[in-house]
Amino acid sequence: MNAVASLAPIADFVQVAALPLKVGDDGIERVLLLTSRETKRWVIPKGWPIKGRKPFEAAAQEALEEAGVTGHAKKKPIGTYNYFKKREAHFDICRVDVYLLKVEKQLKNWREKGQREAQWFTLDEAADLVQEPGLVALLRDLARTGAAARY
Repeated sequence: MNAVASLAPIADFVQVAALPLKVGDDGIERVLLLTSRETKRWVIPKGWPIKGRKPFEAAAQEALEEAGVTGHAKKKPIGTYNYFKKREAHFDICRVDVYLLKVEKQLKNWREKGQREAQWFTLDEAADLVQEPGLVALLRDLARTGAAARY
């Protein structure tokens, strides 16, 4: 094992996330970010796996509840990142599996509408706003490769 691999955090928990994506009228891909409820940081919809649902279905459900968007979720994750989830007395390391969600509809009302701000950004703008380094890298890679456009 090399030194870099031994320094990488091992996730205590695994969450699923949706990366809501659409192509704007100008032909540019945009991603929907929302603010977290407590810290108001820019994030993507994420949550815990849901019993009886496949991970990509759970990610799509999170996007519906947190951001009010529906669409078609890719069945395999497009990437992962780790973050520190704040608990009352400590932090847990969480791995987040990210599923691309091709947005077909944005609802006028949804479960957490009044609790979060939601806004569309280009992939590069979104990468400048989120704080998790792994998510930044994922967004930058999508912007660079145009992989999301082939979805």
